[in-house]
Amino acid sequence: MPATESQGLRAWLMSDAPASAWQARAQRIYLSWRVFARNPIAMTGLFIVGGLIVMAILAPWITHSSGLDPVLDERLQPWSAQHWLGTDELGRDIYDRIVWGSRITLYIVALVGIIVVPLGLLIGTLAGYMGGVVDNVLMRITDIFLAFPRLILALAFVATLGRGLENAILAIALTTWSPYARIARAEALTIRNSEFILAARVAGASTLGILLRHVVPLCASSVIVRLTLDMAGIILTAAGLGFLGLGAQPPTPEWGAMISSGRQFLLDQWWVPTVPGIAIFIVSLGFNLLGDGLRDVLDPKREGG
Repeated sequence: MPATESQGLRAWLMSDAPASAWQARAQRIYLSWRVFARNPIAMTGLFIVGGLIVMAILAPWITHSSGLDPVLDERLQPWSAQHWLGTDELGRDIYDRIVWGSRITLYIVALVGIIVVPLGLLIGTLAGYMGGVVDNVLMRITDIFLAFPRLILALAFVATLGRGLENAILAIALTTWSPYARIARAEALTIRNSEFILAARVAGASTLGILLRHVVPLCASSVIVRLTLDMAGIILTAAGLGFLGLGAQPPTPEWGAMISSGRQFLLDQWWVPTVPGIAIFIVSLGFNLLGDGLRDVLDPKREGG
């Protein structure tokens, strides 16, 4: 019976004549997943990012401590059965701090994504669809943000807003939205004169309704792919601010701050700054690989799966 149900579900998903919009949408998701699953690089990225999420969720159950309290009797201990990744200059377990730090990493990328995607879509689609003066004004503002290196601009915002994790996240978001606006504008320019947009105008749809119901959804996939590819840059920028003491403040187990506090021990107790650096590298690599896979799936020019 389970095999029969599985075959029936597969036949439903592969039907040449979908009976409803829901079935057509499910088929599109299923075919996209097949294309994604055939890409070993994309699956590697999904495994890394999925592992990061699972580690963050299970942090209270897979660690022995909060990673915050110093244990001076065990400072700078090498790898052992008790401390899998050694201890830092205050005797705190580095493995525990890495695991708890994964929550901070996800918190950063999630909040930045929540801010920059709607902001970039709003500005980009509005500029591309409206054109004229609106387009010129919004794109010149976008060009100003694009002209500055991201980390330098983030440092300027943090210097204005003050130190702290939330201020660092806001600063990163304010320096990251501009490429998404550019992408959304390019997509909107190709969409605004399409036949279905003209039909919506003739039917009496408002500009806001056309933007929200037609233009924004069609631009969202490209922006989401760009966000996934940008996650590595977001993580590195956050780590850079933490390294400079402008992001998460001690004793918060943020990976960039961990590298900063451990850099003086690089030659003798090399694991103190190296382990969080490896964590940043692996997670950044995972997001890049995942983004490449999503780009292949969401590319409208790709061959069907």
